[in-house]
Amino acid sequence: MLKMGLSLAAQGFVLLVAATLLASSQASSPRTIVVGDSENWSSGLNYTHWAFKNSPFFIYDKLVFKYEPPSNDSSPLDVYLLPNLYSYLTCDFTRAKLVADPNQGGGEGFAVVLNQWRPYYFASSQGYGAYCKNGMKFFVVPFPRWY
Repeated sequence: MLKMGLSLAAQGFVLLVAATLLASSQASSPRTIVVGDSENWSSGLNYTHWAFKNSPFFIYDKLVFKYEPPSNDSSPLDVYLLPNLYSYLTCDFTRAKLVADPNQGGGEGFAVVLNQWRPYYFASSQGYGAYCKNGMKFFVVPFPRWY
């Protein structure tokens, strides 16, 4: 039984290394990616699907969050970096870090550089977490670049 477990673990490791090498072979230089594409950072878009469609992400890629500044016609938006998977799944902003307030998304938007190999959990806290719970959240784990 132990031998089979090691074999499965070794196979998993080989698969992980192969996926990393494949992903890194596709990376040439850091990209600048507008979150939500032409829809920008707004409610009503499936950001999990957007992140999957735009993957893989790599270290030093730049995510740009663009959204309308607060007005009488729209709800103010923000961008938080959640500390862990549990906070992401439950939309718990207790230990979250504000990375862009409602006024920072206008014009050229606000950029976040993915500068570490770790999960990044992004979400909007608006509506007391309702926007997050309705899909205004996504996460990425950038691959390392091999130059």
